[in-house]
Amino acid sequence: MEIKKDLKLAVLIDADNVPYANVKEMFEEIAKYGTPTFKRIYADWTKPTVSGWKNVLLENAITPIQQYSYSTGKNASDSALIIDAMDIFYTGKVDGFCIVSSDSDFTRLATRLREAGMKVIGIGEKKTLTPFITACDKFIYIEILKKQDTEVSLEPNNKKSSQKNKPQANIPLSKIDPKIIKLFADSITDLEDENGWAFLGDLGNLMLKKKPDFDSRNYGFPKLLSLIKSMNRFEIDERESGKNNIKHIYVRRK
Repeated sequence: MEIKKDLKLAVLIDADNVPYANVKEMFEEIAKYGTPTFKRIYADWTKPTVSGWKNVLLENAITPIQQYSYSTGKNASDSALIIDAMDIFYTGKVDGFCIVSSDSDFTRLATRLREAGMKVIGIGEKKTLTPFITACDKFIYIEILKKQDTEVSLEPNNKKSSQKNKPQANIPLSKIDPKIIKLFADSITDLEDENGWAFLGDLGNLMLKKKPDFDSRNYGFPKLLSLIKSMNRFEIDERESGKNNIKHIYVRRK
């Protein structure tokens, strides 16, 4: 997904279906794609199950929207979020939406917004169902946003203490299986020039179009290039451009 720095985003959060522990990291991620101009969160705030959000709202200037649950088993906050999304859309003040939820009930909303030319980013847990994921331009798993905590030791000579200083490696959410390797190979074929080379930036964008939840961090790698190198199935060519020694990276099948 191409990053547009001045993209104005409406961030709408379903408090009932996402954890509050990594909200800071979530907004740091959203900042890569644009500026949140609306930040709203929906819940029945009389329920004790959402009490953990209250301090988070103040720290991140998120506006809480109260929606009472009128009947058992019905999530009234979903309807409130959908209505607000369409109201915001018709104001014409945003370029895209970030829907934060693991609930596939927002699939039709994401589809409708994309039909209208809006960029739609989804953020939710790994348990999110496929229909909502594929309805978004990009879907980000909350689990990969979690930063590993490190303990600062005051005893540098203690081996056990020094080991605590080392950040633990992120546990991959997904394995690099034959399907993902084939997706890479097919995408390179779609983009390759007469010598079989495909530009890495174009490859990443095409992978997202084919698989909206694709992210190298899902497989334990911080960057796309390091993920490709780990597969040992593709050749890498780093080419320097004439200006400012900028390197352009190309990939092809071995």
